[in-house]
Amino acid sequence: MQEPPHIQHLAAIAGRYDALLCDAWGVIHNGVRLFDGAEEALMRFRRERGPVVIVTNAPRPSSVIPRQLDRLGLSREAYDAIATSGDATRAEIAARLPLAVFRLGPDKDDKLYEGLNARFAPVEEAGFIVCTGLFDEGRETPDDYREMLAGAAARGLDMICANPDIVVRLGDRLIYCAGALAQVYEGLGGRVVYAGKPFKPIYDVALSHVERARGAPVDRARVLAIGDGVRTDIAGANALGVDAIFVSGPGGVHDGEPESIGAALEKAGASATAVMESLQW
Repeated sequence: MQEPPHIQHLAAIAGRYDALLCDAWGVIHNGVRLFDGAEEALMRFRRERGPVVIVTNAPRPSSVIPRQLDRLGLSREAYDAIATSGDATRAEIAARLPLAVFRLGPDKDDKLYEGLNARFAPVEEAGFIVCTGLFDEGRETPDDYREMLAGAAARGLDMICANPDIVVRLGDRLIYCAGALAQVYEGLGGRVVYAGKPFKPIYDVALSHVERARGAPVDRARVLAIGDGVRTDIAGANALGVDAIFVSGPGGVHDGEPESIGAALEKAGASATAVMESLQW
């Protein structure tokens, strides 16, 4: 596949678009700090073109994300709304209650369940699994869960994957996400329901935010998505029918990988309108 054209500044093509769907982790920040220029780019697009919606595979309700972005220093003037895979996950959980839930993930994700009146149980007694990640993302790998997941797959439990990302870059290292466990589960014959990018539910939420901010419907030909994950951000944009900019790094999830951008896109069956090294106006 031929590599998409490289651009240095969003302003070079921003005039084609009336709304922006922007990934957070890997484009705006790396979990530790904001990337230089990202805040300015979002604020300029919002001021000169139209709504900005942050679309993130964070396995938490969107209501908690602004405070996290505040701590990183991102101005709330940089975006109109946030759509998370957590929001879509909550709808999937509610649809399966009152079955008991096996919580697979760290305690930091417990806000996902607030107000749902869910009953939790060990995996051997649960009616379905909600996976937000590994229990200890700093020490464990997906292979540590293979035996447990094999038993759940044999019982026919659905797994709701609250974050389809395989890995994410935290500072200067990669950590496994819920999508890595979902891959293992599918390989064992388990059924996975994905709530975030690149799947439709999270984009339905995002576009509803765009139209609410605009006060009018939006032509998808006038919507631009920006992200650093070819299998999530770029493939999701393709499925939605909107243009996409691939952010190649540094800081993106594919930063440091030896294959070319064109090869990475081809492997994922995805295509990008343009490539930027980092988000700059």
